[in-house]
Amino acid sequence: MNNRLTQIGFSQRIRLEWLERTANLVLAGNDVASIYSALQELLEEKLSVGGEAQRGNREKAITILMKIWVRPPRDLHSLQHEGLELLSQLPREDHIAVHWGMAMAVYPFWGAVAAHVGRLLRLQGMAAASQVQRRVREQYGERETVYRATRRVLRSFVDWGVLKDTSGKGFYTAGLSLHIARVELIAWLAEALLYSRPNGSITLRAAFESPSLFPFRLRPISTEQLVAVSHRLDVLRQGLDQDLIMLRTESLQAAKGGGL
Repeated sequence: MNNRLTQIGFSQRIRLEWLERTANLVLAGNDVASIYSALQELLEEKLSVGGEAQRGNREKAITILMKIWVRPPRDLHSLQHEGLELLSQLPREDHIAVHWGMAMAVYPFWGAVAAHVGRLLRLQGMAAASQVQRRVREQYGERETVYRATRRVLRSFVDWGVLKDTSGKGFYTAGLSLHIARVELIAWLAEALLYSRPNGSITLRAAFESPSLFPFRLRPISTEQLVAVSHRLDVLRQGLDQDLIMLRTESLQAAKGGGL
C-alpha cells in the first residue's frame, strides 16, 4: 500500500466507458486472457492506432483498466469484489461513483489530483490546471511524468463529466454532482478513500467532506450504519462528532503487505 501512495501509475487518459466495459467483462466471467483481448479490440482504433510498441499508450491504458477491475493489488480484492457487486445492483448513472472509488484505491494519485481540484472548486468555484499542477508537483516531485500524468487525469475528469472546460484555456468548473444515498455505497466509498490515505484513518465528517470525492454528495449517516454494512471498517470514538473511521486490523495488515 505504501508503494501505491508514492507511485504515479495513472499515466493515461481513461474514459469511463472503458472501465465500465472492463468491469462488465469481469462480471460476465471472462478469464484474464479473454479480457485482455477484448480490451485490445476495444482500444485498437482509439489509442496507438497502427502502432505495435510494447508499451505504447494502448498497452498502458489496458494495464490501468486491468489493474483496477481485473487484477487489483491483493489487499483490494475484497473492495473489488464488493465494487463489482455494487455495479451489478446499482442503476447505470451511479456506476461512476464505483469506478471513481476503485480508481482512487488502486491509484491514490487519482485521489490526490481530485483532492487538489476539489479544494480549489470549494475555495473559488473554479480550478486552474496550473494551480493543480503546482500542488501535485509539490506533493509528488518536479518530474515530467508527474506533469503529464496530472494533465491526463484532469482530462479524464472532463471526459467523465465531473469537470467542465471553460472559455479560458486550462480553467475548469464543476460538472456532475451526484447525490449518494445508498448506505452500502457510502460505506464502500469510505473504505476506498481510506485505502488511498497514508494512515488508513479519517474522521467521519472529513470523509463525507473529502475533496477527493468532490463529484459526489454523500448522505450523512452514522458510524453505526457505516460499520453495520462493512465488516472491514472500524470506529474509534474521539468525542462528540469526532468518530474516527479506519480499516480493521486485518485489512490494515493486508494493506501494509502491499502485495500486487
